[in-house]
Amino acid sequence: MPPKRGNDKDKGKKKGRESLESQNQEYIPPPPPMPGDEFTMPSREVVKPDNQLKLSEADLNEEIAKMLTANNPIAAQNVVRFNMKERTFKLEPMVEQSITLYTTDGWLLFKGSDEAKRQIDTEKLQAEAKAKFQAEIDRASSERREDGVEINPPDDSRQLRNQFNFSERAIQTVNYPLRDRDTFTEPPPTANISGTCNQWGIYDEYIKDLERQRQDEALKSKGGKKGQQQQQQTNPHGGAHMATLVATKTEHIPVMECDNLKQSLKILDRMVNQNMFDEIAMDFRYWDDTSDAFRPGEGSLLPLWKFMNEKAKRRQVTSICWNPLYDDLFAVGYGSYEFLKQASGLICLYSLKNPSSPEFSFITESGVMCLDFHPEFANLLAVGCYDGTVLVYDVRVKTEEPIYKATVKTGKHSDPVWQIYWQGDESNRSLQFISTSSDGIINLWTLSKSELVPECLMKLRTVAKDLATGEVTEEAAATQGPAGGCCMDFNKMPGQDSIYLVGTEEGAIHKCSKAYSSQYLSTYLAHNLAVYSVKWNPFQQNSFLSASADWTVKLWDANEPDKHQLNFDLNGSVGDVEWSPHCASIFAAVTDDGKVHMFDLEQNKLLPICSQKVVKKAKLTKIVFNRKQPIILVGDDKGCVTSLKLSPNLRGKINQS
Repeated sequence: MPPKRGNDKDKGKKKGRESLESQNQEYIPPPPPMPGDEFTMPSREVVKPDNQLKLSEADLNEEIAKMLTANNPIAAQNVVRFNMKERTFKLEPMVEQSITLYTTDGWLLFKGSDEAKRQIDTEKLQAEAKAKFQAEIDRASSERREDGVEINPPDDSRQLRNQFNFSERAIQTVNYPLRDRDTFTEPPPTANISGTCNQWGIYDEYIKDLERQRQDEALKSKGGKKGQQQQQQTNPHGGAHMATLVATKTEHIPVMECDNLKQSLKILDRMVNQNMFDEIAMDFRYWDDTSDAFRPGEGSLLPLWKFMNEKAKRRQVTSICWNPLYDDLFAVGYGSYEFLKQASGLICLYSLKNPSSPEFSFITESGVMCLDFHPEFANLLAVGCYDGTVLVYDVRVKTEEPIYKATVKTGKHSDPVWQIYWQGDESNRSLQFISTSSDGIINLWTLSKSELVPECLMKLRTVAKDLATGEVTEEAAATQGPAGGCCMDFNKMPGQDSIYLVGTEEGAIHKCSKAYSSQYLSTYLAHNLAVYSVKWNPFQQNSFLSASADWTVKLWDANEPDKHQLNFDLNGSVGDVEWSPHCASIFAAVTDDGKVHMFDLEQNKLLPICSQKVVKKAKLTKIVFNRKQPIILVGDDKGCVTSLKLSPNLRGKINQS
């Protein structure tokens, strides 16, 4: 009886269910094969960690999208930098995201680059040259084989260059015979001098010298030889006793602090400086520009010595003055023209014989603005300072304390003192000097026994010009403040020593007299800016010069205040102007661009006969002429004073009067 099909189907369904149920159950690995059974099939074993997550089919089939970016997760995102413009710390928006993992230098070139193309072209040329050379060798060898001649390779010196393949080439020249030249001179006479010197010998000589000085002083005090004879009669052993006293007193004086030793060292220092600057000294004495004979109307300046020291650094040269007694000695004042850079002042006395260091130096509490030597007593030096103080020094006394000083109690100026000038009082025979300041007051100072006594000589007032009438009128002091004085100069002609000029900050120049303190004699509306310098002509009574910050120098006639005689534009702020003491038509001016301008009105009334730059990165502030030697001194804002010698065309005809 055949089996039923339905039962077979039921059996298949049962088997499928059993297989699904077996799959859903946990996997049971088969037992390991028996050892030694080499023909068994390898079994698959699935190892599942204990901490593995149990995910469902839905979790496994879920797609999770991830985005890859070029941002570096390690790069800092809070980098801040200090912004100098806004003066605060600001967050840096852009941060470097790239990280270099590996770099190396290679010799590979991209074929499309220009350098690779040039290299390929070079290789092609070399290959063509090599092929051409080989073809030439083959052709030559074949021709010579046919003729039966020995084969020599062609010259390849052009194609194959070798830097070590060279040959020396020499030439022969005629050598001239040597010649000897001898001279014979008589040797100078010599003499041998020898001696010994020790410490006690030097000490004995010092004691003898001091004893001799004491005896000379005793002779002067006792009345000469008569006093000495009487002293010897009364006390015959007085000389020996005095010698013992001198010896006991001088035992405590160190040898290095002796005055005689200091004087000797000073002389040695001057001798060393003269040897160092011997060439400059020869130029100072003998140099004359011979080219002046072929170029009339032109001249030149020869730089000589430069005077500077460590104390004068970061200070400006504000005043220079020659000593009236010694032609090689001059004083330099150091200060500052800037209000915010004020410091202590300095006064240095230099000599042309010793350019390396000053002879004396004085330090002041405030910056030095002006100074002047007394024309008769050359040891007295008057000084004006930035704080309004006026001082008087005795340069013979080597101390920094002045002998006279104006204070607030004695009525010193309230603003900087820009000019100071010595004046003599013929009636009282007392020493006097005049000072002008930015406070608008011109004071006459008298040197008494214990202090400086001031006297108001003039109070400067602002002036204006009436447009309708063209006359100069004084404005009310209530509406306009006092006029600040910037410079001053007295007339140098005989009988006119009481007449003086005052330049103001407003650009006006006032002609005043010591006899009239209430009003001006004349007013010159000279410049548009402050007047830095006014100078009378030393040979003509009515001529004077004015220099201003408006780049101009003007020549005036004192009798014509309405208009100037000549106007010179120097293309820069003019610091100072000075007449030549040798010629009435020559004057010089200095400007901020470091140039010295020399004018000779007899040769050219429009252009300078010499315009020479003497400093590179500095502004010239002052200029002075020497009274006897053909040299000038110029000072700059770096604290340096430069001496210059005039060529013959710049000296003019020396006036013997």
